[in-house]
Amino acid sequence: MTPLLVALIAVCESVGVGLVGMVVLRLLRKYPVGYSLVAVIIITVYAINTSALTVVLVARTAQLPADLLLAVVLIAGAVAIGIGLLLGRSVMRGSRQLTDATRSLGQRFQQPADLPSAEFAELAQELRITSDKLAESRRREQAMDASRRRLVAWISHDLRSPLARLRAVTESIEDGVVDDLPDYCRKIRGDTEVLSGMVDDLFELSRIQSGTLRLAPRMVALDDLISDEVAALEVVAGERGISLSARTIEPVVVNVDDRAFTRVFNNLLGNAIRYAPEGSTVTVDIRALAGWAAVSVSDECGGIPEGDLASVFDMGWRGEDRRTRGSNGGGLGLAIVQGLVQAHSGNVSVRNIPGGCCFEVRLPLPTA
Repeated sequence: MTPLLVALIAVCESVGVGLVGMVVLRLLRKYPVGYSLVAVIIITVYAINTSALTVVLVARTAQLPADLLLAVVLIAGAVAIGIGLLLGRSVMRGSRQLTDATRSLGQRFQQPADLPSAEFAELAQELRITSDKLAESRRREQAMDASRRRLVAWISHDLRSPLARLRAVTESIEDGVVDDLPDYCRKIRGDTEVLSGMVDDLFELSRIQSGTLRLAPRMVALDDLISDEVAALEVVAGERGISLSARTIEPVVVNVDDRAFTRVFNNLLGNAIRYAPEGSTVTVDIRALAGWAAVSVSDECGGIPEGDLASVFDMGWRGEDRRTRGSNGGGLGLAIVQGLVQAHSGNVSVRNIPGGCCFEVRLPLPTA
């Protein structure tokens, strides 16, 4: 047997085993990288043994010269080294892909495709999830920042009017040009109540956002709680020609802080009365829906612009209609409503209905 024939046999056998090994490594991409490392070792040993066995069978003798045996081993080893280099290159390429993708965390994360092992694929998936969370956190932070700027601007604007009136009234009293002192005192009291209400709203919202809100939940019948609020607001509604109506009232009991939810429903009903046109109706519904207590407050205000629906519960938000009507407050009422409802593991939403809009509060029903 000539050395050329031995080399040719060794090359063909080793390359054949190497090609099979590359297919095996390709199939092992979905598994841990340790499987691929074990496969490389097996491929190396198998390539050497197969080449040597083939040469022995062709030569029909087990007594091969040392130089021929060394040639077989060297050729098979070279093929195995080539396979190992290909695997290493694949791992390095996957590492570079993940490194490049990591630079886009929190932005538009592009998850690499065709990674060399399950560990890389799992790491890429975790990086994608982390990137989505960072992006969402950044969007919330930007929204909160815009909301704060809007709140400061509107609060500053709303403070100017009562402060200017208080200054004018006090200067008039000091100058002795006041004809009706009781009337001036009533104006001072009204403006101080407006300022006090704004301060209370800011304090309540700060407690909600800082997590220092203290709740004292107990079992409360929602129909009793809302009927008390309706009775308290009937005079205000009557002055504007608004009628308060109960359409569907189911006996629903929830575990809530009644003080907090008195404020929730006072804000919702007060807003509905404020923005509903004269002679219209504000409707209240209480229902139990698949493990939730749902309270709906519907009015005939004409609806909220679709572009504003997503911003209704933002801190400091006020629609164009509210600003033109010159309402008092800094646009904190609905932000407080959302914070108090979420503090009870509930949610509040708003949607337009024919002729108006509907605010719905959902609270989890107590489990048996």
